[in-house]
Amino acid sequence: MARGPKKHMKRLNAPKHWMLDKLTGTYAPKPSSGPHKQRECLPLIIFLRNRLKYALNGREVRSILMQRLIKVDGKVRTDSTFPTGFLDVISIEKTDEHFRLIYDIKGRFTVHRINEEEAKFKLGKVRRVQLGQGGIPFAVTHDGRTIRYPDPLVKVNDSVKIDLESGKIVDFVKFEVGNVAMVTGGRNMGRVGIITHRERHHGGFDIVHVKDAKERSFATRLTNVFVIGDHNKPWISLPKDKGIKLTIAEERDSRREKAAAAASA
Repeated sequence: MARGPKKHMKRLNAPKHWMLDKLTGTYAPKPSSGPHKQRECLPLIIFLRNRLKYALNGREVRSILMQRLIKVDGKVRTDSTFPTGFLDVISIEKTDEHFRLIYDIKGRFTVHRINEEEAKFKLGKVRRVQLGQGGIPFAVTHDGRTIRYPDPLVKVNDSVKIDLESGKIVDFVKFEVGNVAMVTGGRNMGRVGIITHRERHHGGFDIVHVKDAKERSFATRLTNVFVIGDHNKPWISLPKDKGIKLTIAEERDSRREKAAAAASA
């Protein structure tokens, strides 16, 4: 019998959205335990080596991290397999670059550059609100933060705006019809739209109906919906596709238009 936690991950078993090829090795980096789940995170080594191409191999990634150049949510991280996840802010002060991990419409983490002002905060989805020792209320967010004395109006599924320097809640937005949300799981992962309806199913999964900017409606489980702004104004900048999923035919047409424009240029 194997004793203790698994320390390795085979390449074929790695999450699809890491986009690792099958043939360049047997193993993949196994994320350390941390604020995000193994299947829903992106280890720092993959972000720096495979996405940004700042390193050629794991040794170079480690030497970058050991110079304490990389900050995740304002804290220096030196672990190459540290699990970064949805809406985390990765800062590289030496190059004055800031990135927010956010899904594209295919459900993959995209390299989304943000300005310094936006890198000062992040959004967190409230998972739990309860009373702790001594009757002190606290809220737990999707990235494992425990925040004491939240606003009494903050409830589960709402989103809070967290100032990364102080770790305090500076604002919050309710989970309610009419607010803009992003889907963080399931088949519609990465899509952005306005919440139009919430179906309650006692003993089952609540279903949320969302309508995107092209007036297309889709439904997903409540647990997959993350409110990112008030009414139709997102509090964070969105990647270039703005969370609007195209049909296969529309994707083909846009590809052809780009090819024609490139050929005529």
